[in-house]
Amino acid sequence: MYTRLLVANRGEIALRILRACREMGIETVAVFSEADRGSAYLELADQAICIGGPRAGDSYLKQASIIAAAEIGNVQAIHPGYGFLAENPGFADVCRSCQIDFIGPTPEAMAMLGDKEKARRLAKKADVPVVPGSDGIVESEDVALRTAHEIVFPVLIKAVAGGGGRGMRVAQNDLKFKSELAQAQAEAGAAFGDSSVYLEKYVQFPRHIEVQLIADQHGNVCHLYERDCTTQRRHQKLIEESPAPNLSHELRMEICDAAVRIAKTANYTNAGTVEFILDREGNFYFIEVNTRIQVEHPVTELVTGIDLIKTMIRVAAGEELPFTQDDIQHSGVAIECRINAEDPEHGFRPNPGRIERLIAPGGFGVRFDSHAHSGYVVPPYYDSMIGKLLVHQPTRDEAIACMLRALSELRVDGLKTTASIQREILNHSAFHEMRMDTTFVE
Repeated sequence: MYTRLLVANRGEIALRILRACREMGIETVAVFSEADRGSAYLELADQAICIGGPRAGDSYLKQASIIAAAEIGNVQAIHPGYGFLAENPGFADVCRSCQIDFIGPTPEAMAMLGDKEKARRLAKKADVPVVPGSDGIVESEDVALRTAHEIVFPVLIKAVAGGGGRGMRVAQNDLKFKSELAQAQAEAGAAFGDSSVYLEKYVQFPRHIEVQLIADQHGNVCHLYERDCTTQRRHQKLIEESPAPNLSHELRMEICDAAVRIAKTANYTNAGTVEFILDREGNFYFIEVNTRIQVEHPVTELVTGIDLIKTMIRVAAGEELPFTQDDIQHSGVAIECRINAEDPEHGFRPNPGRIERLIAPGGFGVRFDSHAHSGYVVPPYYDSMIGKLLVHQPTRDEAIACMLRALSELRVDGLKTTASIQREILNHSAFHEMRMDTTFVE
């Protein structure tokens, strides 16, 4: 097991990893940008090193600075968290060449599954259904339009690299297709340095289901059941829950088994999430693999009782999974609301600034994962998430009631947050009856 580890991230996920390491007896090195200097969570680290200016490109995305901090800190491993360099196979490879363990999948698996078209081919090889689409990258506008006609409108234009809804556009017809294609390519090039796109049939009114996986270096792969992430806006998740409501046991097991087959086919190790969409007829289709821990991983932790961050660290150090698939039980219902510094009444416009007062909710079955506090300044340079509010209760109705109570207790004075629209959604009959799809918020 490691004795010293570097956390190559910031905010809530950095705090989450620091806490896990403290409990495991592992010393930690935290890195921070000038924008995060003085953040309270840095005090939990044994050493904190500034790696550059406030913009991500000058700090958290600067590989040389992070490797230099790792060498100064004399660490054995780096945990990338989520975002920034977490899904960068080049960075994982640099870590390996520097003889520093990267707490995540191998660079080879990450490169293969991070390319959405290669991932589609792998899913087909694993006998997992995929959404009908182009046979690889579309090389020109004419080929793309011809392929769109073959697929039949509406079609989804998707960036080969990246995620989070960037480089993704829906075209309903010929008139819109060329402009949406150009926008998707431009956005993908700016965000990921790769403007390549491919096409998929746009499945209308789908649900979004994802399966949490964990795999060790000894060939053991387990799923930790599914999460429903249907409540989202512009492909950004707002509310997640487990188990997925109105899903039969048979369908749940089909989806979870499909995720495991993909991981085994890819020789995948460590934590990852396989994402699917589910149409109104109950057909599910593979869409992508997130080769990292996800924001919503605590949802799975609550319903399974398994600490995913600690497990990631253990399997990266070469240990076998401490459980088998049969050992993993699913108990109760967990719901997460992402509390973002955004103004829902004005198109979810980011709302950075000082939190004048923060009061975190509590009580039975309530968890609030956050690095923020009264007086904390939410910087404009990074993701706008302040924290994650979670509840765990025996039934879904009880979980919804608990979340509504917790949201009413939460105070984030000085900023607009997503809590207001989350209360509206949780009170809506469509949410209670799970008559939801990914376009519900719009």
